[in-house]
Amino acid sequence: MKSDIFYLRRCDVVARESITHGNTPFGAILVDGEGKILMEQENVEITTGDCTGHAETTLMARASREYSKEFLKNCTLYSTFEPCAMCAGAIYWGGVGRLVYGASETTLLALTGDNPQNPTMSLSCRDVFAAGQKDIEVVGPFPELEEELMEVHKGYWK
Repeated sequence: MKSDIFYLRRCDVVARESITHGNTPFGAILVDGEGKILMEQENVEITTGDCTGHAETTLMARASREYSKEFLKNCTLYSTFEPCAMCAGAIYWGGVGRLVYGASETTLLALTGDNPQNPTMSLSCRDVFAAGQKDIEVVGPFPELEEELMEVHKGYWK
């Protein structure tokens, strides 16, 4: 099976594609227990006008229609940045058993500042999951990937 860093880099490719489609630079992928990429999802909030169109939430909506919670429990959702509270809730309710993200929500806040397009909350996904009843393994951030993942965001939020 490929490494977490391999899949996070694939998320970065999806995030870059998101910009070319007129959306914000975020990407998420769903990987099964065998390491197969099942779904990829870019952010679609701008082009759809749907405030819930974050990459992770949109991916979880798709995944929950296609796969059972029992199956998703053995899957990993990869995301370029730590999921916001809404996305963490979608991951929780969807039943994914493992989350891996590249850079933290605090890193994203420092990057986006007070940009009204991304009013980042100071609430970690770990805190969201801790308030629930399911165990979700969380891996991240990856400091060695931070600069690489932030590159697509530089200049975007000004």
